[in-house]
Amino acid sequence: MTATEPGTVLITGPTRGLGRATTLALASRPDGERPDLLLVGRPGSALEDVAQAARARGATVQTIGCDLSRLADVRKAAAAARESLSSGAVRPLRALIANAGAMSADTRQASADGYELTFAVGYLAHAQLIADLRDVLSAPARVVMLGSNTYHANIYRRLMGVPAADWRDPVEMARPATAETKPGFKAGGVAYSNTKLAILYYAHELQRQVAPGVNVVVFEPGWMPGTDLGRGMPAAARAMGRGLGHLPGVATPKRSGPALASVALDAKWGQLRDGAFVVRDKVTEVKPIAQDREREGRLWEATEQLLLDSAHV
Repeated sequence: MTATEPGTVLITGPTRGLGRATTLALASRPDGERPDLLLVGRPGSALEDVAQAARARGATVQTIGCDLSRLADVRKAAAAARESLSSGAVRPLRALIANAGAMSADTRQASADGYELTFAVGYLAHAQLIADLRDVLSAPARVVMLGSNTYHANIYRRLMGVPAADWRDPVEMARPATAETKPGFKAGGVAYSNTKLAILYYAHELQRQVAPGVNVVVFEPGWMPGTDLGRGMPAAARAMGRGLGHLPGVATPKRSGPALASVALDAKWGQLRDGAFVVRDKVTEVKPIAQDREREGRLWEATEQLLLDSAHV
């Protein structure tokens, strides 16, 4: 049972892994509970394929081609979504799932706007999209961000050498590393963990900024090795991830996709707000490092400036 009329769900990164599984879980809902879908992803055959698969399950689907590493593309995608909503091509926007992400081993790599790529795709692109669409969310509505326990490197990730966040001023984190910085798993992992900590901070502050009736939640699908998230990592690391993905107990898109769809729409999660952290299917308290009003305020301020700077390039 959904909390409201299902309306429309916008999801980024719908073509592979968790995003595709979530899209198809949403499209597979029964009549009366099935939302319309706005799929925001790289233009091409993969986007059209998942759209067709969702339509075959009965969903009304609009595709919006967008390279999330280009903030100009994100702004155009938001404008296209607004047009679909205002024209009646899809129903009111009830949920926005900020699913897409990237993990680059080379933190010297810059986005089209000159920002470190992992931070740009995983955090800044969604901050831009939400800034451009938050006024058209139709309450009761939800914003669901994708989080990860890597922000504090729990015991299992420590055993595997996955680095925790190393928080710095957001403007500094947005800069690509210098030419002298050696690429590798550690540097890429820190950038990824910083991005996930930024998402928690942003979700807390976003809840203070959005209109009444819009709830902000962070979803952690569980450890999911072997997905396309690590496509920017070295071949050896990708191969290891694929092998670990077969271990019992690890998360998979097939299991986590329906869980993410549930967090976006179902009544059981309807009271969650303030960036509540859902790990798989349980609300979990974040570590003290992830609750910091000063950092949250600074991140909000710096994000506004970074997005504004990109618009003037």
